[in-house]
Amino acid sequence: MISVLLVDDHPVVRAGIRGMLAGEPDITVDGEAASGVEALTLARTLRPTVVLMDLRMPGLDGAAAAARLLALLPDTRVVVLTTYETDGDILRAVEAGAAGYLLKDASRAELIEAVRGAARGETVLAPAVAGRVLRQLRGPRPATLSPRETEVLRLVAAGLSNVEVGLRLHITEATVKTHLLRSFAKLGVSDRTAAVTTAMAAGLLPPPG
Repeated sequence: MISVLLVDDHPVVRAGIRGMLAGEPDITVDGEAASGVEALTLARTLRPTVVLMDLRMPGLDGAAAAARLLALLPDTRVVVLTTYETDGDILRAVEAGAAGYLLKDASRAELIEAVRGAARGETVLAPAVAGRVLRQLRGPRPATLSPRETEVLRLVAAGLSNVEVGLRLHITEATVKTHLLRSFAKLGVSDRTAAVTTAMAAGLLPPPG
């Protein structure tokens, strides 16, 4: 069973999402939280598979709550579910470690598939959000990477995971992901392997040796 925790400060929204997920044989909504702080408390007890997290909430917002929750429960998948789709909001969700970003006008079928996809370890993005990410990745390329971006890519080229890179550089996994995302945008690529090979071909990264 896929255990879901709903986090939204509007009870009507939570009720609507619960209703959309009701009746699915492999999904159960085990808890609801009205704030980021409440979400952290419930997540420690429920240990949900997927958290559907509102982004804009008073106090501890969704991005900050997601970052703290994933630090406590790294196997839990957080999918941001919001009405906002600005580049800044998307970046904050990615930096927090979110596994997906859906808009609240998503259909029932899209929501259910996003929950299942996140539970399988996939990244789930609303079409409008995916388009924004691609436009960022295909934007103009600066000539160089920052020293930290170069160091992160060097360790990735050596075969280290994001977690291992973070431990080596004494930074969080979310920060590693942020450096990689910015490197992808500068290099015009969309994955780690392409980033390494493109950086090496451009002379921005020394070949392994």
